Amino acid sequence: MLPADARLRTAEEFRSVVRGGVRVAKPTLVVHALAKPGPPSRAGFVVSKAVGNAVTRNRVKRQLRHLAAARLDAEDVRSVDLVVRALPAAASGRLGDDFAAAWGTALARLGAAA
Repeated sequence: MLPADARLRTAEEFRSVVRGGVRVAKPTLVVHALAKPGPPSRAGFVVSKAVGNAVTRNRVKRQLRHLAAARLDAEDVRSVDLVVRALPAAASGRLGDDFAAAWGTALARLGAAA
């Protein structure tokens, strides 16, 4: 689980990342990332009812939290705010592969933008 200071909480925080950051789409998810000046890196997740029933949505959220926590804890990563939006294919797709690819692309785009 992500610690409290590593989570996006308010609608305004989510909105600023989605509107101001880079966007990377994959078949199972969309990653929005926004560089920030200092630690800690934070993440937020959006899993709508289109993904499935409550059990499925919670399973997808747990998987995404696990994947994001491992990436955000890496020491070589600059501080970012991250919003991960699960698409309906996330219920049966390869979240790990898509998340890794989207993460790498988003960081590359942020590096080029900085």
